[in-house]
Amino acid sequence: MLRIAIFDDHAQRRESLNMLIDATDGMVCVGAFADCRDVVKHVAQCDPQVILMDIDMPHVDGVEGVALIRKQFKDVRILMQTVLEDNERLFASIVAGADGYLLKQTTPERLIAAIEEVHQGGAPMTPTIARKVLQLVGVRSGKTGGAHDFHLTGREQEILALLVDGLSYKQIAERCSISYPTVNTHITHIYKKLHVDSVAAAVKVAMQEGLV
Repeated sequence: MLRIAIFDDHAQRRESLNMLIDATDGMVCVGAFADCRDVVKHVAQCDPQVILMDIDMPHVDGVEGVALIRKQFKDVRILMQTVLEDNERLFASIVAGADGYLLKQTTPERLIAAIEEVHQGGAPMTPTIARKVLQLVGVRSGKTGGAHDFHLTGREQEILALLVDGLSYKQIAERCSISYPTVNTHITHIYKKLHVDSVAAAVKVAMQEGLV
């Protein structure tokens, strides 16, 4: 059973997310909280595998919450949710260590799929957010490096770009007309060349170094 915690200051939305998760086979909501003032204690107590984190909350917001979580819980996956495509907070979320980013207007079906993707190591993003993040990180980093700097093959660069777009391994296999194990092999090579050990880390390096 996939354990999920919710941090959102809107009571009705917390309740709706709780009901959606509990109504989904293989998922259970283990906690729902209005802000991140006691985020470390809450995460320790409910032991979630995935966290749905609102960016904009009073007292202690989602960006600071992610930073606090990452200091003590390295393996929990964090999926950010936002109403507005706020450049500053999106960038801050990346730096803090969030794994995926969705608009709150995302359909329930897509949200559930994103929870599964992020748990499996994916980095789901609403397409409009993915484009904005790429633009933003490119501006901030000022990097002009390319795939050749990391000795990525053409296929590896293509797959890395699809990871940045938030596609799952299965979706990448379908898009590239290759098998799931072949995707896994390519991604293993990408990890080794980028010196990372997760999709989130690979996406972060790709964006910071201008690889896609």
